[in-house]
Amino acid sequence: MVTRAERGPVADWFWTIDRLFLAVFTLLIGLGFMLSFAASPPVAERLGLDSFHFVKRHAVFLVPTLVTMLGVSFLSPRQVRRAALLILGISIAAMIAALFFGVEVKGSRRWISVAGVSLQPSEFMKPAFVIICAWLFSEHSRHPEIPGNLFAIILFIIVAALLVAQPDLGQTMLTAAIWGGMFFMAGMSWFWIMLLGAVAITGFISAYFVFPHVADRINGFLQKGGDTFQVDTAREAIIRGDWLGRGPGEGTIKRILPDSHTDFVFSVAAEEFGILFCMVLTVLFAFIVIRGLSKAGALQDDFSRLAVSGLALLIGFQSFINIGVNLQLLPAKGMTLPMISYGGSSMIAVALTAGFLLALTRHSPEHRLRRGGRRRALPASGVPAAGQAHG
Repeated sequence: MVTRAERGPVADWFWTIDRLFLAVFTLLIGLGFMLSFAASPPVAERLGLDSFHFVKRHAVFLVPTLVTMLGVSFLSPRQVRRAALLILGISIAAMIAALFFGVEVKGSRRWISVAGVSLQPSEFMKPAFVIICAWLFSEHSRHPEIPGNLFAIILFIIVAALLVAQPDLGQTMLTAAIWGGMFFMAGMSWFWIMLLGAVAITGFISAYFVFPHVADRINGFLQKGGDTFQVDTAREAIIRGDWLGRGPGEGTIKRILPDSHTDFVFSVAAEEFGILFCMVLTVLFAFIVIRGLSKAGALQDDFSRLAVSGLALLIGFQSFINIGVNLQLLPAKGMTLPMISYGGSSMIAVALTAGFLLALTRHSPEHRLRRGGRRRALPASGVPAAGQAHG
Protein backbone atom coordinates (compact mmCIF):
# COMPACT_ATOMS: atom_id res chain seq x y z
CA MET A 1 0.00 0.00 0.00
CA VAL A 2 1.33 3.44 -0.95
CA THR A 3 1.30 5.92 1.95
CA ARG A 4 1.22 9.71 1.80
CA ALA A 5 4.62 9.88 3.46
CA GLU A 6 6.29 8.04 0.60
CA ARG A 7 8.04 10.00 -2.13
CA GLY A 8 8.68 8.95 -5.70
CA PRO A 9 6.93 8.98 -9.09
CA VAL A 10 4.48 6.18 -8.30
CA ALA A 11 3.56 7.56 -4.87
CA ASP A 12 3.12 11.08 -6.27
CA TRP A 13 1.01 9.68 -9.10
CA PHE A 14 -1.15 7.63 -6.75
CA TRP A 15 -2.00 10.55 -4.46
CA THR A 16 -2.43 13.18 -7.18
CA ILE A 17 -4.41 11.24 -9.81
CA ASP A 18 -8.18 11.77 -10.12
CA ARG A 19 -9.22 8.30 -9.01
CA LEU A 20 -12.87 8.76 -10.05
CA PHE A 21 -11.76 9.53 -13.61
CA LEU A 22 -9.40 6.55 -13.55
CA ALA A 23 -12.15 4.23 -12.24
CA VAL A 24 -14.67 5.33 -14.90
CA PHE A 25 -12.18 4.99 -17.76
CA THR A 26 -11.14 1.52 -16.56
CA LEU A 27 -14.78 0.48 -16.13
CA LEU A 28 -15.67 1.58 -19.66
CA ILE A 29 -12.68 -0.30 -21.11
CA GLY A 30 -13.80 -3.41 -19.23
CA LEU A 31 -17.40 -3.02 -20.44
CA GLY A 32 -16.12 -2.66 -23.99
CA PHE A 33 -14.29 -5.98 -23.71
CA MET A 34 -17.40 -7.62 -22.25
CA LEU A 35 -19.57 -6.32 -25.09
CA SER A 36 -17.10 -7.63 -27.68
CA PHE A 37 -18.26 -11.15 -26.72
CA ALA A 38 -21.82 -10.15 -27.60
CA ALA A 39 -21.25 -7.98 -30.67
CA SER A 40 -18.33 -9.41 -32.63
CA PRO A 41 -18.92 -13.21 -33.13
CA PRO A 42 -21.70 -12.74 -35.76
CA VAL A 43 -19.44 -10.41 -37.78
CA ALA A 44 -16.55 -12.88 -37.62
CA GLU A 45 -18.78 -15.76 -38.71
CA ARG A 46 -20.09 -13.78 -41.71
CA LEU A 47 -16.48 -13.17 -42.76
CA GLY A 48 -15.63 -16.86 -42.45
CA LEU A 49 -13.38 -16.32 -39.40
CA ASP A 50 -13.24 -17.97 -36.02
CA SER A 51 -16.23 -16.85 -33.90
CA PHE A 52 -13.99 -15.19 -31.34
CA HIS A 53 -11.53 -13.67 -33.83
CA PHE A 54 -12.40 -10.07 -32.95
CA VAL A 55 -12.72 -10.90 -29.24
CA LYS A 56 -9.14 -12.18 -29.24
CA ARG A 57 -7.91 -9.12 -31.10
CA HIS A 58 -9.81 -6.88 -28.68
CA ALA A 59 -8.09 -8.68 -25.80
CA VAL A 60 -4.68 -8.16 -27.43
CA PHE A 61 -5.34 -4.42 -27.76
CA LEU A 62 -6.33 -4.17 -24.07
CA VAL A 63 -2.68 -4.31 -22.97
CA PRO A 64 -1.40 -1.36 -25.06
CA THR A 65 -4.62 0.51 -24.26
CA LEU A 66 -4.11 0.30 -20.49
CA VAL A 67 -0.35 0.88 -20.76
CA THR A 68 -0.95 3.98 -22.89
CA MET A 69 -3.55 5.45 -20.53
CA LEU A 70 -1.52 4.83 -17.37
CA GLY A 71 1.82 5.77 -18.91
CA VAL A 72 0.60 9.08 -20.34
CA SER A 73 -1.08 9.95 -17.02
CA PHE A 74 2.40 10.26 -15.43
CA LEU A 75 3.35 13.17 -17.73
CA SER A 76 3.64 16.78 -16.61
CA PRO A 77 1.79 19.52 -18.55
CA ARG A 78 5.01 20.42 -20.37
CA GLN A 79 5.61 16.79 -21.31
CA VAL A 80 1.97 16.53 -22.45
CA ARG A 81 2.54 19.44 -24.87
CA ARG A 82 5.74 17.92 -26.21
CA ALA A 83 4.19 14.49 -26.67
CA ALA A 84 1.13 16.00 -28.36
CA LEU A 85 3.29 18.01 -30.77
CA LEU A 86 5.20 14.87 -31.77
CA ILE A 87 2.02 12.80 -32.16
CA LEU A 88 0.29 15.54 -34.16
CA GLY A 89 3.22 15.87 -36.56
CA ILE A 90 3.39 12.11 -37.14
CA SER A 91 -0.40 11.84 -37.50
CA ILE A 92 -0.63 14.61 -40.10
CA ALA A 93 2.24 13.07 -42.08
CA ALA A 94 0.50 9.66 -41.89
CA MET A 95 -2.82 11.18 -42.99
CA ILE A 96 -1.09 12.65 -46.04
CA ALA A 97 0.56 9.29 -46.77
CA ALA A 98 -2.81 7.53 -46.42
CA LEU A 99 -4.23 9.62 -49.27
CA PHE A 100 -1.61 8.20 -51.65
CA PHE A 101 -0.63 4.82 -50.23
CA GLY A 102 -3.42 4.01 -47.79
CA VAL A 103 -5.84 1.12 -47.80
CA GLU A 104 -9.16 2.03 -49.43
CA VAL A 105 -12.24 0.83 -47.56
CA LYS A 106 -15.76 1.74 -48.72
CA GLY A 107 -14.41 4.52 -50.92
CA SER A 108 -12.30 6.21 -48.22
CA ARG A 109 -8.56 6.23 -47.66
CA ARG A 110 -8.25 6.57 -43.89
CA TRP A 111 -5.95 3.66 -43.00
CA ILE A 112 -2.28 2.87 -43.44
CA SER A 113 -0.64 -0.50 -42.93
CA VAL A 114 2.35 -0.61 -40.56
CA ALA A 115 4.04 -3.99 -40.03
CA GLY A 116 0.85 -5.70 -41.11
CA VAL A 117 -1.33 -3.71 -38.69
CA SER A 118 -3.90 -1.22 -40.03
CA LEU A 119 -3.86 2.15 -38.29
CA GLN A 120 -6.18 5.13 -38.68
CA PRO A 121 -3.97 8.22 -38.17
CA SER A 122 -6.92 10.60 -37.73
CA GLU A 123 -7.82 8.85 -34.46
CA PHE A 124 -4.45 9.75 -32.94
CA MET A 125 -4.59 13.22 -34.44
CA LYS A 126 -7.67 14.26 -32.44
CA PRO A 127 -6.32 14.33 -28.85
CA ALA A 128 -3.00 15.79 -30.02
CA PHE A 129 -4.87 18.44 -32.02
CA VAL A 130 -6.86 19.42 -28.90
CA ILE A 131 -3.68 19.80 -26.82
CA ILE A 132 -1.82 21.90 -29.39
CA CYS A 133 -4.81 24.17 -30.06
CA ALA A 134 -5.22 24.69 -26.30
CA TRP A 135 -1.56 25.67 -26.12
CA LEU A 136 -1.89 28.10 -29.06
CA PHE A 137 -5.03 29.72 -27.60
CA SER A 138 -3.41 30.05 -24.16
CA GLU A 139 -0.21 31.55 -25.58
CA HIS A 140 -2.24 34.19 -27.41
CA SER A 141 -4.07 34.96 -24.16
CA ARG A 142 -0.78 35.33 -22.24
CA HIS A 143 1.08 37.16 -25.00
CA PRO A 144 -1.30 38.96 -27.40
CA GLU A 145 1.61 39.75 -29.71
CA ILE A 146 1.89 36.02 -30.48
CA PRO A 147 -0.64 35.11 -33.23
CA GLY A 148 -1.69 31.92 -31.45
CA ASN A 149 -5.31 32.18 -32.60
CA LEU A 150 -4.20 32.58 -36.21
CA PHE A 151 -1.93 29.54 -35.96
CA ALA A 152 -4.81 27.55 -34.43
CA ILE A 153 -7.04 28.55 -37.36
CA ILE A 154 -4.37 27.51 -39.88
CA LEU A 155 -3.89 24.20 -38.08
CA PHE A 156 -7.63 23.54 -38.11
CA ILE A 157 -7.81 24.29 -41.86
CA ILE A 158 -4.99 21.81 -42.54
CA VAL A 159 -6.57 19.08 -40.43
CA ALA A 160 -10.07 19.67 -41.84
CA ALA A 161 -8.74 19.63 -45.42
CA LEU A 162 -7.03 16.29 -44.84
CA LEU A 163 -10.17 14.80 -43.29
CA VAL A 164 -12.36 16.01 -46.16
CA ALA A 165 -9.87 14.62 -48.69
CA GLN A 166 -10.16 11.09 -47.24
CA PRO A 167 -13.22 11.74 -47.14
CA ASP A 168 -14.33 11.53 -43.48
CA LEU A 169 -17.08 14.08 -42.94
CA GLY A 170 -18.03 12.67 -39.54
CA GLN A 171 -14.56 13.25 -38.10
CA THR A 172 -14.45 16.66 -39.78
CA MET A 173 -17.65 17.75 -38.03
CA LEU A 174 -16.43 16.32 -34.71
CA THR A 175 -13.10 18.13 -34.97
CA ALA A 176 -14.83 21.38 -35.97
CA ALA A 177 -17.23 21.16 -33.00
CA ILE A 178 -14.41 20.61 -30.50
CA TRP A 179 -12.22 23.32 -32.01
CA GLY A 180 -15.14 25.78 -32.06
CA GLY A 181 -15.94 25.01 -28.42
CA MET A 182 -12.34 25.61 -27.37
CA PHE A 183 -12.14 28.82 -29.40
CA PHE A 184 -15.32 30.02 -27.71
CA MET A 185 -13.92 29.23 -24.23
CA ALA A 186 -10.71 31.03 -25.16
CA GLY A 187 -12.72 34.27 -25.41
CA MET A 188 -13.39 34.71 -29.11
CA SER A 189 -15.21 37.87 -30.18
CA TRP A 190 -18.72 37.93 -31.66
CA PHE A 191 -17.18 38.76 -35.04
CA TRP A 192 -15.35 35.44 -35.05
CA ILE A 193 -18.42 33.60 -33.78
CA MET A 194 -20.51 34.96 -36.66
CA LEU A 195 -17.78 34.39 -39.26
CA LEU A 196 -16.95 30.83 -38.23
CA GLY A 197 -20.63 29.98 -37.86
CA ALA A 198 -21.23 31.12 -41.43
CA VAL A 199 -18.23 29.08 -42.63
CA ALA A 200 -19.54 25.99 -40.83
CA ILE A 201 -23.01 26.33 -42.36
CA THR A 202 -21.51 26.89 -45.81
CA GLY A 203 -19.30 23.82 -45.40
CA PHE A 204 -22.23 21.66 -44.31
CA ILE A 205 -24.35 22.75 -47.29
CA SER A 206 -21.42 22.22 -49.66
CA ALA A 207 -20.87 18.69 -48.31
CA TYR A 208 -24.49 17.87 -49.06
CA PHE A 209 -24.08 18.80 -52.73
CA VAL A 210 -20.50 17.62 -53.26
CA PHE A 211 -20.55 14.19 -51.59
CA PRO A 212 -23.35 11.86 -52.77
CA HIS A 213 -23.09 9.58 -49.73
CA VAL A 214 -23.64 12.57 -47.42
CA ALA A 215 -26.75 13.57 -49.36
CA ASP A 216 -28.03 9.97 -49.28
CA ARG A 217 -27.62 9.74 -45.51
CA ILE A 218 -29.26 13.09 -44.84
CA ASN A 219 -32.12 12.36 -47.23
CA GLY A 220 -32.58 8.94 -45.68
CA PHE A 221 -32.66 10.49 -42.22
CA LEU A 222 -35.15 13.21 -43.14
CA GLN A 223 -37.36 11.26 -45.54
CA LYS A 224 -36.87 7.71 -44.23
CA GLY A 225 -35.83 6.44 -47.64
CA GLY A 226 -32.75 5.06 -49.37
CA ASP A 227 -30.32 2.64 -47.77
CA THR A 228 -31.15 2.82 -44.06
CA PHE A 229 -30.76 -0.89 -43.35
CA GLN A 230 -28.17 -0.51 -40.58
CA VAL A 231 -29.91 2.24 -38.63
CA ASP A 232 -33.30 0.55 -39.00
CA THR A 233 -31.84 -2.75 -37.81
CA ALA A 234 -30.11 -1.01 -34.91
CA ARG A 235 -33.38 0.58 -33.83
CA GLU A 236 -35.10 -2.81 -34.01
CA ALA A 237 -32.40 -4.28 -31.77
CA ILE A 238 -32.98 -1.55 -29.18
CA ILE A 239 -36.74 -2.11 -29.28
CA ARG A 240 -36.32 -5.90 -28.92
CA GLY A 241 -34.10 -5.42 -25.87
CA ASP A 242 -36.74 -3.49 -23.89
CA TRP A 243 -35.71 -2.35 -20.40
CA LEU A 244 -33.78 -5.40 -19.17
CA GLY A 245 -32.58 -7.04 -22.40
CA ARG A 246 -32.95 -10.53 -23.79
CA GLY A 247 -29.93 -11.85 -21.90
CA PRO A 248 -26.22 -12.37 -22.74
CA GLY A 249 -25.87 -14.20 -26.04
CA GLU A 250 -29.61 -14.20 -26.68
CA GLY A 251 -29.70 -11.35 -29.18
CA THR A 252 -30.83 -12.19 -32.69
CA ILE A 253 -30.97 -8.85 -34.53
CA LYS A 254 -27.21 -8.42 -34.06
CA ARG A 255 -26.66 -11.36 -36.43
CA ILE A 256 -27.73 -9.29 -39.43
CA LEU A 257 -26.19 -5.98 -38.30
CA PRO A 258 -23.02 -5.46 -40.41
CA ASP A 259 -21.12 -3.13 -38.05
CA SER A 260 -22.45 -4.54 -34.78
CA HIS A 261 -18.98 -4.61 -33.17
CA THR A 262 -18.00 -1.04 -34.09
CA ASP A 263 -20.48 1.72 -34.93
CA PHE A 264 -23.56 -0.10 -33.61
CA VAL A 265 -22.30 -1.85 -30.48
CA PHE A 266 -24.65 0.38 -28.45
CA SER A 267 -27.64 -1.29 -30.13
CA VAL A 268 -26.25 -4.74 -29.38
CA ALA A 269 -25.83 -3.70 -25.74
CA ALA A 270 -29.48 -2.60 -25.70
CA GLU A 271 -30.73 -5.85 -27.21
CA GLU A 272 -28.87 -8.16 -24.84
CA PHE A 273 -28.56 -6.09 -21.65
CA GLY A 274 -31.46 -3.67 -21.95
CA ILE A 275 -32.15 0.02 -22.11
CA LEU A 276 -31.30 0.43 -18.42
CA PHE A 277 -27.76 -0.81 -19.11
CA CYS A 278 -27.44 1.67 -21.99
CA MET A 279 -28.62 4.44 -19.68
CA VAL A 280 -25.78 3.54 -17.32
CA LEU A 281 -23.32 3.79 -20.24
CA THR A 282 -24.73 7.19 -21.12
CA VAL A 283 -24.42 8.39 -17.51
CA LEU A 284 -20.76 7.30 -17.45
CA PHE A 285 -19.98 9.37 -20.56
CA ALA A 286 -21.95 12.31 -19.14
CA PHE A 287 -19.93 12.01 -15.92
CA ILE A 288 -16.67 12.32 -17.89
CA VAL A 289 -17.88 15.49 -19.61
CA ILE A 290 -19.36 17.13 -16.51
CA ARG A 291 -16.43 16.29 -14.25
CA GLY A 292 -13.96 17.33 -16.95
CA LEU A 293 -15.58 20.74 -17.41
CA SER A 294 -15.88 21.14 -13.64
CA LYS A 295 -12.20 20.33 -13.17
CA ALA A 296 -11.28 22.70 -16.01
CA GLY A 297 -13.22 25.53 -14.38
CA ALA A 298 -11.16 25.18 -11.21
CA LEU A 299 -7.79 25.31 -13.01
CA GLN A 300 -5.86 28.58 -13.03
CA ASP A 301 -3.60 27.77 -15.98
CA ASP A 302 -5.23 28.71 -19.31
CA PHE A 303 -3.54 25.86 -21.17
CA SER A 304 -4.70 23.17 -18.75
CA ARG A 305 -8.18 24.67 -18.57
CA LEU A 306 -8.66 24.69 -22.34
CA ALA A 307 -6.99 21.30 -22.87
CA VAL A 308 -9.07 19.52 -20.21
CA SER A 309 -12.24 21.10 -21.59
CA GLY A 310 -11.36 20.09 -25.15
CA LEU A 311 -10.50 16.50 -24.20
CA ALA A 312 -13.74 16.13 -22.23
CA LEU A 313 -15.69 17.53 -25.18
CA LEU A 314 -13.90 15.12 -27.53
CA ILE A 315 -15.12 12.10 -25.56
CA GLY A 316 -18.55 13.67 -25.02
CA PHE A 317 -19.22 14.71 -28.62
CA GLN A 318 -18.00 11.40 -30.06
CA SER A 319 -20.18 9.35 -27.71
CA PHE A 320 -23.12 11.69 -28.36
CA ILE A 321 -22.80 11.22 -32.13
CA ASN A 322 -22.49 7.44 -31.89
CA ILE A 323 -25.45 7.06 -29.53
CA GLY A 324 -27.49 9.58 -31.54
CA VAL A 325 -26.98 7.55 -34.71
CA ASN A 326 -27.97 4.33 -32.94
CA LEU A 327 -31.17 5.99 -31.71
CA GLN A 328 -31.87 7.51 -35.15
CA LEU A 329 -31.58 11.01 -33.72
CA LEU A 330 -28.73 11.86 -36.12
CA PRO A 331 -27.89 10.88 -39.72
CA ALA A 332 -25.71 7.77 -39.99
CA LYS A 333 -21.95 8.34 -39.92
CA GLY A 334 -19.01 6.11 -39.10
CA MET A 335 -18.17 6.98 -35.49
CA THR A 336 -17.05 4.53 -32.82
CA LEU A 337 -18.23 4.61 -29.21
CA PRO A 338 -15.18 5.61 -27.11
CA MET A 339 -13.62 2.74 -25.11
CA ILE A 340 -16.51 0.44 -26.09
CA SER A 341 -16.31 -0.22 -29.84
CA TYR A 342 -13.85 -2.66 -31.36
CA GLY A 343 -10.86 -1.17 -33.17
CA GLY A 344 -7.19 -0.98 -32.23
CA SER A 345 -6.64 2.59 -33.43
CA SER A 346 -9.78 3.81 -31.70
CA MET A 347 -9.00 2.04 -28.41
CA ILE A 348 -5.42 3.27 -28.14
CA ALA A 349 -6.32 6.79 -29.31
CA VAL A 350 -9.07 7.07 -26.69
CA ALA A 351 -6.61 5.73 -24.10
CA LEU A 352 -4.27 8.54 -25.17
CA THR A 353 -7.13 11.02 -24.67
CA ALA A 354 -7.89 9.58 -21.23
CA GLY A 355 -4.19 9.64 -20.31
CA PHE A 356 -3.87 13.31 -21.26
CA LEU A 357 -7.00 14.09 -19.26
CA LEU A 358 -5.69 12.24 -16.19
CA ALA A 359 -2.28 13.93 -16.48
CA LEU A 360 -3.70 17.45 -16.71
CA THR A 361 -6.18 17.00 -13.84
CA ARG A 362 -3.61 15.69 -11.36
CA HIS A 363 -2.96 17.81 -8.27
CA SER A 364 0.41 19.51 -8.29
CA PRO A 365 3.07 17.96 -6.01
CA GLU A 366 3.05 21.19 -3.98
CA HIS A 367 -0.69 20.80 -3.42
CA ARG A 368 -0.16 17.20 -2.30
CA LEU A 369 2.56 18.25 0.14
CA ARG A 370 0.41 21.04 1.55
CA ARG A 371 -2.38 18.55 2.15
CA GLY A 372 0.08 16.09 3.64
CA GLY A 373 1.59 18.83 5.81
CA ARG A 374 -1.81 19.80 7.21
CA ARG A 375 -2.58 16.13 7.83
CA ARG A 376 0.75 15.58 9.67
CA ALA A 377 0.40 18.76 11.70
CA LEU A 378 -1.71 16.82 14.24
CA PRO A 379 -0.82 13.42 15.65
CA ALA A 380 -3.25 10.53 15.37
CA SER A 381 -4.94 11.50 18.64
CA GLY A 382 -5.90 14.88 17.19
CA VAL A 383 -4.17 16.73 20.12
CA PRO A 384 -1.35 19.13 19.20
CA ALA A 385 2.10 17.99 20.15
CA ALA A 386 3.83 19.84 22.99
CA GLY A 387 5.91 22.03 20.75
CA GLN A 388 2.98 22.79 18.42
CA ALA A 389 0.32 23.90 20.86
CA HIS A 390 0.81 27.61 20.34
CA GLY A 391 2.95 27.67 17.23
